Amino acid sequence: MELIYSIFIKDGGWLTILKGLQVTLEISVLSLLFGTLLGSLLCFLRVSKFTPLKIFAQVYIAIIRGSPVLMLLMLLFYGVLARAGMPPVAVAVITFSLHTAAHVAELLRASLMALDKGQVEAARTLGFSKWQAFKLVTFPQICRIAKPVYQSTVVNLIQWTSVVGYVTITDLTRVINNIASRTMQPMITITGGLLIYLAISWLVHVIFNWSERKSQLRQADS
Repeated sequence: MELIYSIFIKDGGWLTILKGLQVTLEISVLSLLFGTLLGSLLCFLRVSKFTPLKIFAQVYIAIIRGSPVLMLLMLLFYGVLARAGMPPVAVAVITFSLHTAAHVAELLRASLMALDKGQVEAARTLGFSKWQAFKLVTFPQICRIAKPVYQSTVVNLIQWTSVVGYVTITDLTRVINNIASRTMQPMITITGGLLIYLAISWLVHVIFNWSERKSQLRQADS
């Protein structure tokens, strides 16, 4: 216990860890938000009947999904945005948003392809407009089908952010590494960092389970 105290508590080590955790969560949440919005747009382009837009979305998704996220981060930070004076955290958010968008786009497209089109056709036959059919039939089913894989995407995104230390960002992983170097106790320190990441993943799991139960209760009440 004395060793753990000296590593994580003494000299404000826990405060440094909290600051690193805040940076990790900030990048993750913003990237998830923008990545989901951009991914939805890419999915729309991907299934579009306008060939140039469809090809653009296909090429974008293929390139981004096939590129290591660390390479993309370093390319944008040291190359494309090097002279823009953009804060490293902003570059990281842009990078992970672009990367997440490609995965979300394919996830949504696969969910869309898995829909029971008969229900949509039935809704249209009953007089629903295209928007009403999408809002009441298509969208809820897409969410239901995509939710399990989207949960994995969220967890993966949080794990991907562990590489931002390569572009001078002091996130949770870099803080843990710094503490391990300072205390010369890598096993205990890295294990502690791993437990924090596992706790975040567990929290994501709890949130998705809670939303699933709430959705089931709402359907039962209706």
